[in-house]
Amino acid sequence: MFGKLIDILRKNPKTIVFTEGTDKRILEASSRLLASNFLKPILIGKPEEVHEVAAGSGFNINGITIIDPDNYDRFEDMVELFCELRKSKGVTPDDARRILSHSNYFGTMLVKMGEAHALLGGATYSTADTVRPALQLIKTKPGKSIVSSCFILVRERATGDNEVIAMADCAININPTEDELVDIALEAAECAKTFGIDPKIAFLSYSTHGSGKGEDVDKMKNAFEKARVKAPDIPMEGELQFDAAVAPRVARSKCPDSTVAGHANTFIFPDINAGNIGYKIAQRLGGFDAYGPILLGLNAPINDLSRGCNASEVYSMAIVTAALAD
Repeated sequence: MFGKLIDILRKNPKTIVFTEGTDKRILEASSRLLASNFLKPILIGKPEEVHEVAAGSGFNINGITIIDPDNYDRFEDMVELFCELRKSKGVTPDDARRILSHSNYFGTMLVKMGEAHALLGGATYSTADTVRPALQLIKTKPGKSIVSSCFILVRERATGDNEVIAMADCAININPTEDELVDIALEAAECAKTFGIDPKIAFLSYSTHGSGKGEDVDKMKNAFEKARVKAPDIPMEGELQFDAAVAPRVARSKCPDSTVAGHANTFIFPDINAGNIGYKIAQRLGGFDAYGPILLGLNAPINDLSRGCNASEVYSMAIVTAALAD
């Protein structure tokens, strides 16, 4: 999968900003990227501090771009644009300068101003601190009402090739409505295509085609019906139990007329409980490597790292994030 993404980036190299420039994991990943010819890293921090940590850890970052918010030559332009973007909240220039001293906001504004194509942060702060600036400054795509998330899960088959699936929403929306599930499903399908998945969407439930009753069953069934009208060219089915979604034998018994049941590869969960538990079961018991959460619905790729991530995961997520940039 990563070979394909790197090939995409080699044809059209991107720039990615890391908001935590003195973090050793970020520096190790950045040193690897710096040696490549497909993705240019920008680190936020004071150059002397960044170089001191890198040297002490043995990472070669010679020639890397480091931007210090306190000495950025376009800082007042950034303040002016920030005030314009947040004028409905009555933000003053002094407010903007204070807020932009935080690397998550400063980095997001670098993307907004076109200095970088994408952003990766959150190795030392919460998902909310990544999502909030993105919502306020990058904003959602036209026609999209929410930001959601997707995990791409990869494991090697016995034949040597990779099995790649998508799961959403596992990290952002606690209890999405029918209409929000439609957006989540269609954004997840578009994301899946980037990673070589030909999406076949399953709207998951504890019921298959009315075998169970309840509000959550109705929600998933109705979301499927609305999504099918909105995107008739994408194969999808709902509502489905997980076994009916992935096991051909079960699918032949429970929904024999479906072309998706038994072969689904893009899974839409009814709420964050199911989604978060589901992807972690796949990761820990199913032997899948999980990449994400990949934030969906924004005007530019802004992604969040786990605070428990390692340098290899930072490197991989940087490639994933940049590959989503236009």
